[in-house]
Amino acid sequence: MGQITLQDVQKSFGPVHIIKGADLEIADGSFVVFVGPSGCGKTTLLRLIAGLEDVSGGKILIDGKNVVDTPPAKRGLSMVFQSYALYPHMSVRGNIGFGLKMAGLSKDETNRKVEAAAATLNLTPYLDRKPRELSGGQRQRVAIGRAIVREPKAFLFDEPLSNLDAALRVQMRIEVTRLQKQLGTTAIYVTHDQVEAMTMADKIVVLNGGKIEQYGSPLELYEKPANLFVAGFIGSPKMNFVTGEHALQKGAATIGVRPEHLKIERDGAGGWQGTIAVAEHLGSDTFLYVDAGPFGMLTARYIGELSLHAGDRVSLVPDPARIHRFDAGGNAIRG
Repeated sequence: MGQITLQDVQKSFGPVHIIKGADLEIADGSFVVFVGPSGCGKTTLLRLIAGLEDVSGGKILIDGKNVVDTPPAKRGLSMVFQSYALYPHMSVRGNIGFGLKMAGLSKDETNRKVEAAAATLNLTPYLDRKPRELSGGQRQRVAIGRAIVREPKAFLFDEPLSNLDAALRVQMRIEVTRLQKQLGTTAIYVTHDQVEAMTMADKIVVLNGGKIEQYGSPLELYEKPANLFVAGFIGSPKMNFVTGEHALQKGAATIGVRPEHLKIERDGAGGWQGTIAVAEHLGSDTFLYVDAGPFGMLTARYIGELSLHAGDRVSLVPDPARIHRFDAGGNAIRG
């Protein structure tokens, strides 16, 4: 079991409030991602769950038991850090099995668990190698293997892929997601990368300034952002916002339209007219950055190749069914 519940969890360092009352229900077996900009509190919240920081208020329940006074080693959680934190003088086998050895398991039982974890992570051929003989992705798998063998109630990942190059990040993203589904163990994963969050999570927690702005599935956050912050943070490229008199739609102070929901017309008479400042031709997609005068700089996405270039005049027509409306306080207007 690995159900984790936060009830009004708070954390302060002196007069500075870092976590401002977090309430959260994480279901057993789910993959939940904490995402937000630097300094939003996502790593601090993870460390509070792990027991590496003391809470200033509230409760943290693991399978119904309040663990705020329980030391980290007794919470039944395994953490994978941004740095691999491997022992350089130990083999892969030694690194994966170190925690089990310290816990007093027999050599045979330790070897059995280590070899099972290595097989799951495709590390069997590397069990006798030292960390310096491994690639970055292999080292990260060793760190994950060290967490797996403890058979925890939940895995806690703190930006584990940020030290890898772009291609390897994508590969490891797939491997971590596949592994979590295979094991069925609850996972909480911290990242600043919203693409990583969207592709890996069952549910996403969007944090901003120590507050949970929204908690929901990736598609729910994409299609129904609760406010301007979530709307601007989730989605790549980010949502276009138009304010003031140009946003007068059913009481909205601001309207938002995603780049993929703008129809691009050459020399069109309707919509938001402007001049292409930059055109990015990626083959699979074309991104246009359009100076639309009073509407500001707008981004439009076209699926495939589009023969338009900087200096061309275009009209951007928003899909009326995909316009997001926000009130003066930045909150979404529904209906």
